[in-house]
Amino acid sequence: MPFDKGLNGWSDADVLAHAVIDALLGAAALGDIGSHFSPGQSEFKDISSLVLLQWVRDELTDNGWRIGNIDATVIAEKPRLREFIDEIRHKLSRALGINTGQMSVKASTANGLGSIGRGEGIAACAIATIQKEL
Repeated sequence: MPFDKGLNGWSDADVLAHAVIDALLGAAALGDIGSHFSPGQSEFKDISSLVLLQWVRDELTDNGWRIGNIDATVIAEKPRLREFIDEIRHKLSRALGINTGQMSVKASTANGLGSIGRGEGIAACAIATIQKEL
């Protein structure tokens, strides 16, 4: 999306995808994003978080889990994400092999408070349901 600032990270710094990854791994008690994709490992430098999401999808499937629903929120003053929400939902759900109706994405602001409110960063949180396949 067009914006004059960017995020700094070892991979592509997609904070929303990273929150979804952590939610899925956590729901399955499979650790967190750092335990699977450590910063500093050359194979993860500048990697697309959509590729990491596909790996997590496969890891869940290999461990007998099926993704239910995901609810995620991005907290940022700018850019305004409203017009991009449908595209974001589509890309995330496609990477995870789920229906778009299973992927909720919302955008919020910090109402000018703190570092996020000053536009110095963004945050995201996500929660996921998974079900063990019988």
